[in-house]
Amino acid sequence: MADSYYEDQPQSAITQDSADSEPYYPGQPDSTVNGTVNGEGAISPEDSYTNGGEVKQEVKQEPPTPARKTLASWVGFSNYPNQVHRRSQRRGFHFVAMVVGESGLGKSTLINTLFDTKLYEPRSIPEPGAERGSTVQIESISSDIEEGNTRLRLTVVDTPGFGDYINNDLSWKPIVDNIEARFDAYLEQENRVNRSKLVDNRVHACIYFIQPTGHSLKPIDVEFMRQLHTKVNLIPVIAKADTLTDDEVTLFKQRILADIHYHGIRIFQPPQYENEDEETVQENEEIISKVPFAVVGSDKVVQLPDGRHVRGRAYPWGVIEVDNESHCDFVKLRQMLVRTHMEELREHTNDVLYEDYRTEKLKAMGVAQDESVFKETNPAVKQAEERQLHEAKLAKMEAEMKMVFQQKVQEKESKLKQSEEELYARHREMKDALDKQRLELEDKKRRLESGRPLTPEKGSKKRFGLGK
Repeated sequence: MADSYYEDQPQSAITQDSADSEPYYPGQPDSTVNGTVNGEGAISPEDSYTNGGEVKQEVKQEPPTPARKTLASWVGFSNYPNQVHRRSQRRGFHFVAMVVGESGLGKSTLINTLFDTKLYEPRSIPEPGAERGSTVQIESISSDIEEGNTRLRLTVVDTPGFGDYINNDLSWKPIVDNIEARFDAYLEQENRVNRSKLVDNRVHACIYFIQPTGHSLKPIDVEFMRQLHTKVNLIPVIAKADTLTDDEVTLFKQRILADIHYHGIRIFQPPQYENEDEETVQENEEIISKVPFAVVGSDKVVQLPDGRHVRGRAYPWGVIEVDNESHCDFVKLRQMLVRTHMEELREHTNDVLYEDYRTEKLKAMGVAQDESVFKETNPAVKQAEERQLHEAKLAKMEAEMKMVFQQKVQEKESKLKQSEEELYARHREMKDALDKQRLELEDKKRRLESGRPLTPEKGSKKRFGLGK
């Protein structure tokens, strides 16, 4: 009794071995975090060795890890999940599931089996010739379920009449209208002045029942999922899988997944988060490997030859156990839908599907908003973007400066070339004039030496020689 009492305490007591030892706070992280001791590299026994009585230590180079702040004492915010747990238990949960499929596929039976309660009573079979409806009906039933001090208000939306008529054109439209009407009702509640009592009636999961034909999806199956996969979390299941052999189930699943991939249909996949343990990752992989789930539903208890009582269906050749994973995928379906990913279904409905619908709805109403307003930004990403813009601006300025410099160099070169050509031209003119004068002087020199008189040049007043 004492042990259970202390286990329920918030563990705020301090234990101390001696007066000299430092206090230990329960819930406090150890001083060794991510292979470090007091902020220095950790030394393992394998990294130390003795050589001549001297202990040498080697520090292994490890890849850099994100720095995490380690507190020196226990602050207490690690107890916040317990606070959320208490609040959730006090308020309870609300979950809305929709079941869609043709009549006779065991939708009501599967819901009763999933939640182990009599939500649906056996349906009465209409008499021959009785008048039947011509359109798909939408029926919902709610029930408060309690398990281990946890209260759940379960609402199941049924769609009798889907796929039961000769003309099934637009048979999915009443279902789409119902889902959108629930979105509109929630949006209207959000726009109220007083939002203290929000009622969430949005559909969190749609279990679609596929006939066990063993071939592939029918056109109505493909069109239904194409119309709804952006508005609700689709979970396809193969109904009455006990009518197929194991090989037929495997082949049928492969064909269904191929059709879903070909038509671009998004079905709900269990998300994977960082820092999850191996057991959780393995469970998620096992769940994903079972999609679409081949299920068998039964809320009746039968007795096995060994005396055990199980939920199942008795046949002349044996008993199909609903809760036996080797017989069907019911356990994996319940695990994903209820035990492990119910909150993920609610979050994806609220954060993705509803937000997309809300955005389109407000844009259609003419409500526009600047995308940069209230936009969450990561400082590191923003700094990187600013650095890129600055580098691009510098590169542009450098390119412009290079262009201006080249233009000025070209202009200077052209001017220098022009000046050089002018100098060459003047040099040739002066050289020609000097050559001409040299020839004239040589001619006069020859005349003087030969004693012939010098004939003055026409129109020239210059005189050469001594009688100048």
